[in-house]
Amino acid sequence: MAPPTPSFLALTLLLLLLLSTISPSDSQTCSSQTFPTRNGLFAHCNDLPTLASYIHWTYSRANSTLSLAFVAESVGWISWAINPTGDGMIGAQSLVAFRDSKGAMTVKTYNVTSYASVQESSVWFRVKEAAAESSGGVMRLFATVVLPEMDTSTINHVWQVGPSVTGGVPDRHALQPANLNSKGTLDLLKGESSNSTSRIEAGGDSRLKKKNIHGMLNAVSWGFLFPIGIMIARYMRTFKSADPAWFYLHIACQVSAYAIGVAGWATGLMLGSSSKGVQHDNHRSIGIALFCLATLQVFALLVRPEKDHKYRNYWNIYHHGVGYGVLVLGIFNVFEGLSILSPAEKWKSAYIAVLAALGAVALALEVMTWTVVLKRRSKKSTNKP
Repeated sequence: MAPPTPSFLALTLLLLLLLSTISPSDSQTCSSQTFPTRNGLFAHCNDLPTLASYIHWTYSRANSTLSLAFVAESVGWISWAINPTGDGMIGAQSLVAFRDSKGAMTVKTYNVTSYASVQESSVWFRVKEAAAESSGGVMRLFATVVLPEMDTSTINHVWQVGPSVTGGVPDRHALQPANLNSKGTLDLLKGESSNSTSRIEAGGDSRLKKKNIHGMLNAVSWGFLFPIGIMIARYMRTFKSADPAWFYLHIACQVSAYAIGVAGWATGLMLGSSSKGVQHDNHRSIGIALFCLATLQVFALLVRPEKDHKYRNYWNIYHHGVGYGVLVLGIFNVFEGLSILSPAEKWKSAYIAVLAALGAVALALEVMTWTVVLKRRSKKSTNKP
C-alpha cells in the first residue's frame, strides 16, 4: 500500500486555488445611465465601488432638497441611506426598495438601530416623494428628500443590496467584503466621493485574502488531510508489509491536519474579533466543536494502551468514534464556509469533485481490503485441523 499519490497532491493544489482566486466585482460607469421618466439627467453621478451600484443626484442648498436615483443589481431589495451619526450601518437612515406582496415596487424608510433586525420607521430626513422600478435584474430607487439644516454639504452614505424579501420585510443581506465596505462620504454640491474604488477595494481585498486564508487552511486540514489520514489507518494496516509504516504515516497526516486546522481556527478568531456585529453562528459553533474533538483525538495518542491491554477495545471505540465525528463535522463546516464566502459555483463544484475522488478511492480500497481479509479468514479455516 503506497502513501497518497501525486493525483491527491494535484487535488490539493486545486483546492488551494479554489479559495485564493476570488476577487471583488468590477465597477462599471454611471455616465451612460439616463432616466426618461425622471426628467432625464441628474447634476451628478457616482460609480459606487461595490455591489455594482450607482448614485445620481441633484442637490439644492437653498431649500435643502436632494433628488436622487440609486441603481443596483438585485432581485430582492436595494437600499441607500444617510448616516448622520457615523459611517456604517448602525444609525443609517435608509430608503429601501423592494416588491410588496402584490408584486408592485415600493419604497419604505428604516432607521437602522440594530444588526439583528430592522423595522419600518420614520427617518432623519423628510421624504417628499419616493418610487422604484425593476427590470432585467436591476432595481432603481428614486426619491426627493428634504434634509435638516447642515453646516456642510458632505454626508456619510451607505448602500446595500439583499437577496429576498419575506413577509414584507427585507431579508438579511450577505456579509461579503463588498457588502461590508458599501459606505463612504459624498459631497452633494461638488459631486465628489471620498470612497474611491482603489481605497475600498484595497480594504475589501485585504479582508477577502484573510477569509481565503482561513478557508484554505481549514479546507486542506479538515476537508482533505484528515480524511486522507483516516484512509491510511483504515486500509494500509490491512497489509502486513505496511506495518508499522502505516501508523507513522497516519500520525504524521493527522498531526499535520491538526496543526493546519488550529492555524485556520486562529485566523477565524481574528476575523471574528475584527468584524464586530458580523456573526456566523453555525460555522462558529461547529468550528469550536471540531477543535475540541480534534484536540481530544490528538491527546488519544498519549493514552494509547498496548494491543493486548484490557482497555484497548474501549480506547478503539473512543478513537474511532471521535475520529469519524471530526471527519463529518470537518467536511460539513467546509461547506458552511463556502456558503459564507460565496465563491463562484465552480469552486464549490471543484471541492465536491475532490470529495468524490476521495470517496471513489475509499470505495475501491474498501473492496480490496475486504477481499484480503476474507481470503485470510478462508485460509485460516482451511488450515485448521
